[in-house]
Amino acid sequence: MKYIKNHLMFILPLMAILLGIEFYLVFDRATDTYEKGLQEGYSMLVVTNDPMETDAFRALNRHISKSEPIERDKIVSKIAQGVTKEGEEKILKSLPYFYNVHLDEYISTEELIGLKEDLERSPLIKKVETFGSNYESNYRLFTFIKFTLKIFIGFMTVVSLFLIMKQMEIWKYAHKERMQIMEIFGAPLMLRSGVLFKVAIVDAIVATLIVSSIFLYLKFQWAVHSGIEIMVENRDYLFRVTDIGVLLAAALLIVIISVYSVVYSAKGVEE
Repeated sequence: MKYIKNHLMFILPLMAILLGIEFYLVFDRATDTYEKGLQEGYSMLVVTNDPMETDAFRALNRHISKSEPIERDKIVSKIAQGVTKEGEEKILKSLPYFYNVHLDEYISTEELIGLKEDLERSPLIKKVETFGSNYESNYRLFTFIKFTLKIFIGFMTVVSLFLIMKQMEIWKYAHKERMQIMEIFGAPLMLRSGVLFKVAIVDAIVATLIVSSIFLYLKFQWAVHSGIEIMVENRDYLFRVTDIGVLLAAALLIVIISVYSVVYSAKGVEE
């Protein structure tokens, strides 16, 4: 029972860190997709003196991906009702050119302001409307959520790491005699600590498999039968095969940091 308890005291804090990492990966994938949708649906209105191609817009700022001209005939038909044909032609000639300009990525509000300034500096452009208030509110919301999640995961990681290192100290004293014998025979410090690495790596693999199993269940069982449409449609974001590699790498890194910290803090095994 004590053996299981000692391993659980290492596995559970490590699982807490891995759960935080996986939740962040899921959230990052989901928000990236949503941000991409916002980016694809967002466009700014640009009014020019003369016709302009997409390359001309892109030359002014690298974040511009494409431009779509707004047909001026439709604008004239709305504002020139009851006007003669000649009058419509005069209005059409006097009108500037209108474009919906799209971005290549979901940029920050500061970059959006800079983009607007770049366009307005061109003598070919009369006016730029970025609809900045809506864009800024969405961007700040995503930034705040991501920042909050990072702070929470960071705090949880620090606390869990202290618990893991505390358990590593217990294991060090449990194997004290074996490590002392190896020291007498001249074994280097890291070789003497091999038993700690062995136990910790096994537990790291176990924690990774448990966390992966939890998210595999959420993806293939819970999400499918949850009845929540958004979960059913986006269940691919819940877990990917590459996540196993990320979690295992993170777990092994934590193990290495913990063992090295415990070993070098002691500066050798006490007699």
